[in-house]
Amino acid sequence: MQQMKKYGGASLRQEAAGDVAKRMSSGPLMKEKNVTEKQKTSTSSTPDAVVKPQPRPSDRLNPKTIDPFSVQSRSPSAFAAIYSKGGIPCRLVHGSVKHKLHWDCSPETLPFDPLLITLAEGLRETRHPYTFVSKEGFKELLLVEGAAQKVIPLLPRLVPVLKAALAHSDGEVFERGLSALVQLSAVIGPSLNDHLKHLLSSLSKRQMSKKYKEQITEVLQKLELYGGKESLAIIKSKIPTYCSVSC
Repeated sequence: MQQMKKYGGASLRQEAAGDVAKRMSSGPLMKEKNVTEKQKTSTSSTPDAVVKPQPRPSDRLNPKTIDPFSVQSRSPSAFAAIYSKGGIPCRLVHGSVKHKLHWDCSPETLPFDPLLITLAEGLRETRHPYTFVSKEGFKELLLVEGAAQKVIPLLPRLVPVLKAALAHSDGEVFERGLSALVQLSAVIGPSLNDHLKHLLSSLSKRQMSKKYKEQITEVLQKLELYGGKESLAIIKSKIPTYCSVSC
């Protein structure tokens, strides 16, 4: 009987020691488990990183277009403001092959002052539909009967505006300025000679560029053709390397 008590007490002591050892050994594991669960919880509660929207493939196909009637984040140009308010009596008509202008009334009945100058200011625009409206409107207005008599009094105000387009850093604006210059010269002929030297300074700066050399030469030849012999001396004074069409 005493031996059973002895063995029973030893067994209890062994079980108690085992429980203590088990608790001691499982302590670090429980701590690691708790840390892992906290990390998962903190990770799941962290907001996802902001994903920037990727450009769509179709964005590359769309032209640089502006809605003239939408609210812009920046102040519109003078031409854009006038156009959006209906100050230019024509609108762009989108065609399946090419665009065209629709005039609210016949261009022959429209006063050139200040419409022609406003269209010339629009040549410096770089966004559609302003680029098309200004270029096509300027050309069509100069085609009306009696245009020369309407344009000549406006030259002191028109030439500085046209010069600004020719001096623009944007290549497309410069090319629109060249086209407008030729159209103006074709309409008023030698009357442009008194102002020609002011317009040629921008051409002389780009005349040595391979990209524009041939195009500028063709423009100078047309200016000589429409302006007569007097225009040749003016062209040579600004661009000495120019060779006359009569050579």
